[in-house]
Amino acid sequence: MEHFLLYSSLCLAALLAGIVNALAGGGTLLTFPALKSALFKDFGDLADSMANGTSTIALGPASFSSAWAYRREIAKVRHWLNLLIVPSLLGGGSGAWLAAEYPKQFRVLVPWLILLAALLFTLQPLITKRLARANQPEDARPSRLAQIAVVLAQLLIGIYGGYFGAGIGILMLSTLGLMGMKNIHEMNALKTVLAGSINGVAIVIFLFKGLYEPRLALAMMAASILGGYLGARYGRQVNQQYIRYFVIAVGFTLAAWYFYQQFFAPVPVIEHSAGGTA
Repeated sequence: MEHFLLYSSLCLAALLAGIVNALAGGGTLLTFPALKSALFKDFGDLADSMANGTSTIALGPASFSSAWAYRREIAKVRHWLNLLIVPSLLGGGSGAWLAAEYPKQFRVLVPWLILLAALLFTLQPLITKRLARANQPEDARPSRLAQIAVVLAQLLIGIYGGYFGAGIGILMLSTLGLMGMKNIHEMNALKTVLAGSINGVAIVIFLFKGLYEPRLALAMMAASILGGYLGARYGRQVNQQYIRYFVIAVGFTLAAWYFYQQFFAPVPVIEHSAGGTA
């Protein structure tokens, strides 16, 4: 019964994350804390890294299915894709490697990463609205300076994405808009492919390093795929603003909780026998 409740709660989180990612993004804010709580008993301080890897694996396939749906738009921005795919892969691999090799540092950064993701998710409508004002066909190729700048920016985004991942879509939309892209649909298509590339190489590294719980990852993967399908198919019938409010509330609440746990929670005192061991 205990295992049933555990799997049910985690699959529900993955289902909601798939729906949220299809409608707005930010699903990691739902799956990561649920997994951390479930894995803490068996993995202790390593639970953060295990939860991060398992969450990435569970939610990763949704990016590839979305990319297939955007294949027509992708054909129109192939020059951007050719430019940014390599820094995405290098960044994603580097970030995942850092998260795998330095789990203690990752644990310290968790509250800050969740706070950053929540802030990015909160600001998403403002960013999207600003970019949509320039929603015109894009004909001009980027200048050499713009290409160098966006490659460096994408490398940094890839490192963050491989390390934690929540909010990379907003970062990419912002960067692409500043670098001259004007068609919001083509930008979303490119963002989806690049996010899939970042998550894909991160998944390989997390699998190689063993930073995942296979049974939970598979169960949640199926639930997230279903959630992504339901979100894409029935999303227009749901008031997305309510979903946004829910995810934002979850994000900031979790950030506050993890900050409290890290900086203010009392440290348990371990009593030692004065006479030593018997």
